[in-house]
Amino acid sequence: MKTLPLQGVRVVDLSRVLAGPHCSMALGDLGADIIKVERAGSGDDTRGWGPPFAPDGESAYFLSTNRNKLSLAADFKSPADIELLHALIADADIVIDNFLPGVLARYGLDADLLLARNARLLWCTISGFGPHSHRPGYDFVVQAESGWMAITGEPDGAPMKTGVALVDLITGKDAAIALLGALAGRDRLVTAADRRIHVTLRDSALAALANVAQNTLVSGRDAGRWGNAHANLVPYQLFAAADRPFVLAVGADPQWPLAARALGLDALASDPELATNAGRVAHRDRVVAAIAASARQRPAAEWIDALEQVGVPCGVVRGVEDALKEAVERGDASARTGIAPQGHGRVRYQPPLLDAHGALIRNHHWSAFHHVPILPVRPA
Repeated sequence: MKTLPLQGVRVVDLSRVLAGPHCSMALGDLGADIIKVERAGSGDDTRGWGPPFAPDGESAYFLSTNRNKLSLAADFKSPADIELLHALIADADIVIDNFLPGVLARYGLDADLLLARNARLLWCTISGFGPHSHRPGYDFVVQAESGWMAITGEPDGAPMKTGVALVDLITGKDAAIALLGALAGRDRLVTAADRRIHVTLRDSALAALANVAQNTLVSGRDAGRWGNAHANLVPYQLFAAADRPFVLAVGADPQWPLAARALGLDALASDPELATNAGRVAHRDRVVAAIAASARQRPAAEWIDALEQVGVPCGVVRGVEDALKEAVERGDASARTGIAPQGHGRVRYQPPLLDAHGALIRNHHWSAFHHVPILPVRPA
């Protein structure tokens, strides 16, 4: 696709760490021009979040979420830098920030005032707990307080966080969706308040509880930890084969007899008590014990082959390096630019060094993008 969907959309990204930068990267992947404004001297906090570090000193963490941006280092105590930011925002479509309430206004970057001056501007603030809370928003804290850790981990083990900062990532995507919706309907957003968007880690985390939250709302009972099993589906969990673990995911009743026969459990396949998922949930212990005993008899590859032949969802447990192997071979994963975007997105700029484009932006403002070479499109 020669013209990207958001080509010509201008974004001033005042955020740092993960949720905000992930939001702006999603917009940049779709073609928006992103100016990443960073703290003079040290830049985004994640530049130092390592090891590992790339040969040029950039942390892997920073590289994972900052492609398709130009970097400007700015001192909020400098009148000249504030004047520059005002000029950039005057011609921008979107501002993203994740500062605590009142901080930007103290430096002359009052969102309400700047929205009033630019009738086309959309401003998205990402926070931990809402526009009136001064609590800093950290993924780990929100995972704890939003019920995520209470439902993650083995039933008899300690509460556990997810392996990635998933609250931050979901919140960044929620912010991007909110901004895309606002862009699409911008002509109908009449007041400055209409163009002011607040997205919080807490609310994104609660919404992402999805069926688990609905289970609690419907039943009136608190959710618990199921480890690698599923609260609503059986069998839908991890099993140990003779050589390595694999997962079995029976998500529809017609899959059940096929799975049972592939696993050598013909008696279970024809048992009328187990024909529906509700029945299998009621007899969870019997079903799981039978599958576990059978699974131990053969290597995982043999079970995967038998299950896939009859169309039952299953898979082996891979390490991250193994999981990335195919994407690397296809050219869809890079140590410099991360995992390639889907849909109409593309990688145009590598993650920038701190203030790599400061002089260009100071001299040319948004026209700086005309002076930065775009990465070649990877051959199909």
